[in-house]
Amino acid sequence: MEPALKTLYKQKISELKSQLGLSNIHEVPKLEKIVVNCSVGSQGERKQAIEDAVNEVQLITGQKPVITKSKKAIANFKLREGENVGVKITLRGNKMYDFMMRLVRTAVPRIRDFRGVAPRAFDGRGNYTLGIADQSIFPEIELDKIKRTLGFDITFVTSTNNDDHAREMLRVLGMPFRAIGKKKTEDTAEESAQNA
Repeated sequence: MEPALKTLYKQKISELKSQLGLSNIHEVPKLEKIVVNCSVGSQGERKQAIEDAVNEVQLITGQKPVITKSKKAIANFKLREGENVGVKITLRGNKMYDFMMRLVRTAVPRIRDFRGVAPRAFDGRGNYTLGIADQSIFPEIELDKIKRTLGFDITFVTSTNNDDHAREMLRVLGMPFRAIGKKKTEDTAEESAQNA
C-alpha cells in the first residue's frame, strides 16, 4: 500500500509546478532520501551508548542503522581513530515517506513550546537539516526505558539545488516551517520589553 504522504505529493505535484513557475513536471523537486544521524561521541560509557543508540534509532525508523567510526584521534576527547562514535541510517522509498509522516504529524508537535521549525536551515543545495534535541518526542520510545538523552540530525535530501523550491516542496509534505522573519520580530519584542 502506498504511504499517505506519497499520495499527497502526487496530488499536489501539478499545483507545485505552477506555484514554482516550472515548465516541466520532471523539474518539480522531490524527496530523494532522509538521513538520520545520531552521535554519542562525548558519552562516558561509549560502548553502551552506541548499543542504546542502535536500538532506539531502529525503533524510531524501522530500519537497522550502521555504526559510524571516528576518522581521527582526538586526545582531549579520549577518542582513538576508528572508534565507534555514532549511528546513521538512510531511508528511501516508502519507509522514507512513513518516517516523515510520523515525524511531522506526531513527533515534532510534541516538542515543548513548539512554534515551527527553522525555515532557513538549508545548505544552499536544496537539502534541509533538522536538529532534534532528544528522542522522547517519538511515540515509539518508552519514556521509562530511556537511559540517556540522544540528539539527532535529520537531513532531507531533495532533487533540486534551489533552497526556495525545496522549502515549498517540504511545506507541501507537511513540514511546519516558522514564518520567515517571525524570529526576528519575537526577539525585537523581547528586547523592547526588557528595555521598558
